[in-house]
Amino acid sequence: MKERALLDYALKLTRAPASCREADVAGLREAGAEDVEIHATVQVAAYFNYINRVADALGVDLEPEMERPGPS
Repeated sequence: MKERALLDYALKLTRAPASCREADVAGLREAGAEDVEIHATVQVAAYFNYINRVADALGVDLEPEMERPGPS
């Protein structure tokens, strides 16, 4: 339950960061997440979102092994 709640919050932070509220953090605590786990989840999600946006803004190409397969 705790892991699912943390993953859902990371997804919310990625898709709709302006909608994140203190109540979300309270919900994570109610699901059993400790503050250090919540902080780590936010830091990792925010960092990956930041790096992806920088790469997109600069037109950085994906590594060949990360390319999405095209339609077949």
